[in-house]
Amino acid sequence: MNSTSTTRRHFLHTAAAAGLLTTGLPVIGQNAGGKKLKIGLIGCGGRGSQAVENHLEAAKMTGVDVEIFAVCDPQEDRAKGQAKRYNIPAERAFFGFDGYHKLLETGVDLVILATPPNFRPVHLEAAIKAGKHVFSEKPVAVDPPGIRRYIAAAEEATKKGLSIVAGTQRRHEKSYVRNAQAIKDGAIGKIVGGTIHWCQNQLWFKKRDQGESDAMYLARNWVNWTEMSGDHIVEQHVHNIDVACWFIGRPPQVVTGFGSRERRETGNQYDFFSVDYDFGDDVHIHSMCRQINGTWTRIGELFRGTDGVCQGGGKITSGSNKALPEGPQGWHDNPYVQEHADLLKSIVDGKPVNEGRQVAESCMAAIMGRISAYTGQMVRWSEVMERKDSPFYSLTLGPTADDFEKGDVKCPAEDTAPVAGK
Repeated sequence: MNSTSTTRRHFLHTAAAAGLLTTGLPVIGQNAGGKKLKIGLIGCGGRGSQAVENHLEAAKMTGVDVEIFAVCDPQEDRAKGQAKRYNIPAERAFFGFDGYHKLLETGVDLVILATPPNFRPVHLEAAIKAGKHVFSEKPVAVDPPGIRRYIAAAEEATKKGLSIVAGTQRRHEKSYVRNAQAIKDGAIGKIVGGTIHWCQNQLWFKKRDQGESDAMYLARNWVNWTEMSGDHIVEQHVHNIDVACWFIGRPPQVVTGFGSRERRETGNQYDFFSVDYDFGDDVHIHSMCRQINGTWTRIGELFRGTDGVCQGGGKITSGSNKALPEGPQGWHDNPYVQEHADLLKSIVDGKPVNEGRQVAESCMAAIMGRISAYTGQMVRWSEVMERKDSPFYSLTLGPTADDFEKGDVKCPAEDTAPVAGK
């Protein structure tokens, strides 16, 4: 396991702009126009709960005055539980799959999007239309149309001067930001190849409750359904894929992979993936991710350059005489807090940051790996982003977020999975 990894299933995020490497935090007490920022939480599960705590720690760190003002979740008990925790009146605690519409009407300034990933494009689109700044958890979609929809919403945010910070927290982790700058400065020469891993035990799963609706079962057990999470190569391994895209400086051009389902009991995801990411110019990264109990664990990245080796956010072995950068100063040791600090800082300073496209492109790379493994076919970047004649361009997983709002949700077949070549 990478020695720099810590809690909440590991870190990621970038300094979004090179200036974040040296820019300090806002002066204590500074705020956006002197007003308290009202925060809305969309998704009150474990991820959303942790994001709120990280956000409050970031607010304390930066001196920004915030209030957890409204919450919503598909499950009524979760919404009411979070409302009680933060002394939010009942009229600002919403539940149901359409509750986010009501939350966006409450006057919140910033929303935290932490529902299952298949809802993310729809929620971002609505938040930007309503003029809200956004913290968007990863992944940001589960299929190519969802990624493109997310990117369109992110581009609209730029036009409106709104900030989007993503939950790819390694890009907000001091050691990763330092190493990204070192690679940019030529410390290991040109990257020519490498490996990225996320291999661990299976995540949690929940058996279906008696009489539970298809919609609620999928939402409650979301990490086991490709339609909800994108499969674990998208939901989890995207962190390492994002580091590869970041350090190399571009998304992959061609992806070829394989995988299989062997031991899972719920949902319809694979147990493992092995993927070759071809970034062009003869640069190949081998991606390996697995969720099987009782197996070897490794989480991290290694990149080999023409003049050295970089171990993700760890050690750099350089054959050059270039001095390595110190990295950002004054940052929080926990990147889950730092990413929220960077978001608040952008709002306070009136200098919006927008990480929408970068997180979407990394998620698309992960989706390409899944599509290749499921189908047994080579998948090109142009086929998911540009070529409307490609069957992958319009490949949509269902039920969609819109189906959940309409109440038209049917659970896919369980304990089954795609077979490559069929």
